Amino acid sequence: MRKNIKFLNRFQLYLWFYLLFFVISLLTRMGLLFWYSDQINHSIFNISTLFLTGWLYDTAFYLYASIPLIILLWLTPEKIWHSKAFRIVMNIWMVVTIYLLCFIVVSEFIFWEEFQVRFNFIAVDYLVYRKEVIDNIRESYPVLSILSALIPVTLAIAFSLKKSFNRTLNITSTLFQRTLVSGVLLVIIISVFFGIDQSQRLNFNNNFNKELASNGPYQFFAAFRNNELNYHTFYSEIDNNKADSIIRKALASPYSSFLKPDELFNISRHIDNPGKEKKLNVILISIESLSAKYLGVFGNKAKLSPFLDQLSKNSLFFTDFYATGTRTTRGLESITLSIPPTPGRSVVKRIGKEGDKWSLGNIFKSKGYDTKFIYGGRGYFDNMNSFFSQNGYDGIVDQSTIPDDEVKFSNAWGVSDEDLYEETLKQADLAYKTKKPFFFHLMTTSNHRPYTYPDNKIDIPSGDGRYGAVKYTDFAIKRFINWAKNKPWFKDTVFVVLADHCAGSAGRENLPVNKYHIPLWIYSPEHIKPQIITRRSGQIDVAPTLLGLLNMDYDSWFYGRDVLKQTTQENIALIANYQYLGLYQDQILSILKPKKQTEQYIRVNKPSGISIQHLETPDTDKLEKTIAYYQSAAYILKNELNSWSSQNKESLKQGTDPSLTKITLQQ
Repeated sequence: MRKNIKFLNRFQLYLWFYLLFFVISLLTRMGLLFWYSDQINHSIFNISTLFLTGWLYDTAFYLYASIPLIILLWLTPEKIWHSKAFRIVMNIWMVVTIYLLCFIVVSEFIFWEEFQVRFNFIAVDYLVYRKEVIDNIRESYPVLSILSALIPVTLAIAFSLKKSFNRTLNITSTLFQRTLVSGVLLVIIISVFFGIDQSQRLNFNNNFNKELASNGPYQFFAAFRNNELNYHTFYSEIDNNKADSIIRKALASPYSSFLKPDELFNISRHIDNPGKEKKLNVILISIESLSAKYLGVFGNKAKLSPFLDQLSKNSLFFTDFYATGTRTTRGLESITLSIPPTPGRSVVKRIGKEGDKWSLGNIFKSKGYDTKFIYGGRGYFDNMNSFFSQNGYDGIVDQSTIPDDEVKFSNAWGVSDEDLYEETLKQADLAYKTKKPFFFHLMTTSNHRPYTYPDNKIDIPSGDGRYGAVKYTDFAIKRFINWAKNKPWFKDTVFVVLADHCAGSAGRENLPVNKYHIPLWIYSPEHIKPQIITRRSGQIDVAPTLLGLLNMDYDSWFYGRDVLKQTTQENIALIANYQYLGLYQDQILSILKPKKQTEQYIRVNKPSGISIQHLETPDTDKLEKTIAYYQSAAYILKNELNSWSSQNKESLKQGTDPSLTKITLQQ
């Protein structure tokens, strides 16, 4: 072998490290494949393509990451190359590199356990919020034991390579020889840069196959470029005027009139809800990761949610309700702005573009409400403080503002749900004394890994897993409602309870519908009659439905519908992740994919369960409606059409108050 690769001179070292990286990547892929073997497509063609595509991404990442090594091998003078000090430094560097590779493998398995995907933009976010993430990992896994176990593995690998490694350090080469090899590698790197991108991994219909064909580190760095995707560049479009017509038809209702029907994608409408406006308090609770599948009312037999199951009988309870995304920020965005989840990051995290939106907070504020966002963690996380403070929420209450002596329990992500609810009671009492109605939006943290909570509250030990966290969530909200019943403001308060997203979003399909199914309760025993709502809806429908219950007249840029006043039988929900954009209508899911690709499949109920079948003949109407939703939303955000301040200024110039304007219904 030495003879055959002699032309590589000292770059034999480069080859040895490539082979090491390739073997480690291959074993990682095989391990993940074995772990989820029941979820993947096992055909010979798919498995072969999976490993071939994986090799391409493994090689691409190694080429990019090894550029410093190429420079070192190329420019290090012979005298230094053969010195004893350089040999020691290189051996240390080899050991450190092997340890880091082993660490990446462990990190990939931990990340996969949580999200069932290779590294993506979530990992980039986690790098930004290191304290919360590191604390979470430390509380969830035996970190010291894992890091210690990597040491003997690293030393064993290093010892097996030491002889070949040091032999390479004895090779003599000329600058010309090294320049020639470096030049060839540079050409290969440039070719890979322009020839390999995300498209190679998008050819798999099975989402698990697609993820296994990826390379974790490659995906991590690619995510820096994909945090916000330009809709016009990456996604299918139709004529703007046609999209405008489709979206206006979808948003029209007997209770609304378009304010500017001739302006492209200006969906601003005046909503004229019948009846006298009810100045009721509102406490809206977003519960971390509360999938519908954990609740007894949806068939779970573990008895984790006795209170919430009972609440479903005493509330407006929505049984066919969906989260728009897979992250907390997506849930907060949808509930607050009632806008489709455009590709890339949510609006909450688009720094510099996150504020001054037509929001639920701004509408309540314009109605004279005391508006607050109350979060169990620290509000700088995921840019929450900035988003809410710029969108109509006068107060931000988070872990940093709660006095230490009032925090009875906290973990990596924040204070316990009980502590959060006690703080909410305090804030509600203060608002009540001012004789102003209040709107509080809460975000909990307890139902999140490491699944820890105060001891002796439920019969599942703290830190024992998701089931315990769900049961504690149910316990805490029961205490909160019971505490609130003793308050003078309770009888005039509406409680809205829903999840921010499901506990897991991975599946064989690009957008597995069942992984977006969440519950919604609207509870106010003095004002709202209990009812089961079976019409399909989603998080973007929360704001208009809530304002409709309060009989509020208001101007709107919301995409959601008042589900309770909806006159058509259209059943739709928007679901998406950061790349795939979907519309679930009737039993058909239409998906927009990057590179202007689309797909549709139908979900068929069978005795054995749900059958997923790709549509051979596209349903053009549903596909165009999907495009219209996302194309118009991207246009509105890009051009800041739903700016709260600019729309208000325009209305004031015309001598009107946008929150009070009465417009005759346009037919």
